[in-house]
Formats: sequence, structure tokens, C-alpha cells
Amino acid sequence: MEVFLDSLLDTLKVFPFILVIYILIEFLEHKTSFTHNHNLLQGPLAPLLGTVTGIIPQCGFSVMAAKLYDKGFIRTGTLLAVFLATSDEALIVLLTDVNSAGAMAVAPLILLKVAVGLIAGYSVNFILRNEKLAQPEAEEDIHAYSCGREHEGKSKVKVFFVEPLLHSLKIALYVFIVTLIFGYIFEYTEDAILSSFVGGPFVEPLITSAIGLIPNCASSVVLSETFCQGGIYFGSMAAGLCCNAGLGFVVLLKNTKKIKRNLLLILTVYAISVLVGIATNGIMLAAGLNV
Repeated sequence: MEVFLDSLLDTLKVFPFILVIYILIEFLEHKTSFTHNHNLLQGPLAPLLGTVTGIIPQCGFSVMAAKLYDKGFIRTGTLLAVFLATSDEALIVLLTDVNSAGAMAVAPLILLKVAVGLIAGYSVNFILRNEKLAQPEAEEDIHAYSCGREHEGKSKVKVFFVEPLLHSLKIALYVFIVTLIFGYIFEYTEDAILSSFVGGPFVEPLITSAIGLIPNCASSVVLSETFCQGGIYFGSMAAGLCCNAGLGFVVLLKNTKKIKRNLLLILTVYAISVLVGIATNGIMLAAGLNV
């Protein structure tokens, strides 16, 4: 009961912050559309802009990028930059970690994901520099709505309060469940080395990257909260979150005519994520840093 109450209290402490962040994100998404930015998204700054927007903690921009890519409006490297930079709900969970371990990891994680997004984005766009792009129709307008939700036909109260509230409650539930599980592990397994559960610093990225591919916000919450509880290494978390493009892959996979292309993109993101995780864990271990 003590573990249950502690987990519940920790979750209640962070819930108001989660709600405020999601309300702010809804306002940001409402103002973001493709119609007014397509020239930038097709130009030389596209991977940079894709990486920066991908960092924003939600999956709306990965969904928008997938739609744009499927219509031929952005390059492959730009899409990969968005996907690799996306962390879905992870940054919110880390920022609101009551133990502060997560908050301390936010800046290194953002820097790492920005670097990965930029390197992958510009490299792939250079390799595929002859890739042809389509031009949007004047009336075409694609918004970056969280998890693919559409805003049309909904009241402002529902869009800017009710939906963020429901989403915040769902994320808080995930946080509570993971916190509760680790609470019982710590309570009944004294001196347990949790990282050994998934194989250590050079095997973990293989598993966490696969978890990150799961198209649900629960995967990013589990990865980030598990790191906050000391269950996985920093590089392993980063690997999983580099793979965590939210519903972006789901949007691509709807186009069954290009299944080979979509599977190759998934494999590419997975391979990059695993390499990032293994390299990060290795460097941190060699440097004697607490991973």
C-alpha cells in the first residue's frame, strides 16, 4: 500500500505540469500548417527545420511529415530528420520526473537527437539529391495535429482543454503504472541491477529501439519512465526514442503500394537508432560517466 500511495502521489504531483504543456502544444499545432511553409520544407534548411519541429514533444509533426512525404512534398532525408528527432511524450515525462534524474537528461537527449536528425537528414538528402518533389495545390493544407487528430468541426473548449485533459490523463496513467511496477521491484528486490533484465549496455539498444517502433505514446512513456527509475541506460533510452516516430510510420504504411519503401525506411530508422544507442553507451562507459 505504501508503494501504491507513493506512486499515486508522484503521479499527481506531475499531472498539472503535463496538462499545461499539452494545452500549450495544442495552441502551437493549431498555428502550424504546410501551406505557408512548403518552400522552407523543400529547401536546403528542410532537415534543420524538420529536426527542430520533431523535438517538440508530441507526434503531430511526424504525422504531418509522413503525409507530406507520401504526397511527394518533402525529401526522404527531411522525413528521417523528423522521425529521428521525435520523442512523442518522452520529454514531458522526463521534465516532470519527481526524482530530477529525468530532467537532467533532457538537455543531453535533445542535443543527441538534434545531432542524429541533422546528420541523417542532410546525408540522405545529399545521397538522394536528385529526388523529385511535387508541388502542393493552393488549397492543400496539412496540419500537425497530435496523434493525427483533426480539429475541424470541434469547439475551442474541446480542442484546447478537453482533448489535452484526456491525453494528459492517459499519459499520467502510463506514468503511474510504470512507477508502481518499479516501486514494487525496488521494494522486494534489494540490490537488483535492473539493467541486467534486458541485457546490458550493448544489447539494450536492440530491444529499446524495437519498443520505440510501437506506434503508441505508451512506448515513449515506458522508455523514459524506465530510465527515470534506473531501469535502462541513457543510450538505450535515446535509441528507443530515436525510433519513436509516434503514428508517423502508421501513416506511411497505409500506402500499401509502396510497402517496400516503407519497410526500408523503418529498417533504416531502426538501424540508426541501435547504432546511436550502442555508441552512446560505449562512449559514456569509456568516459566513466554514469550511464
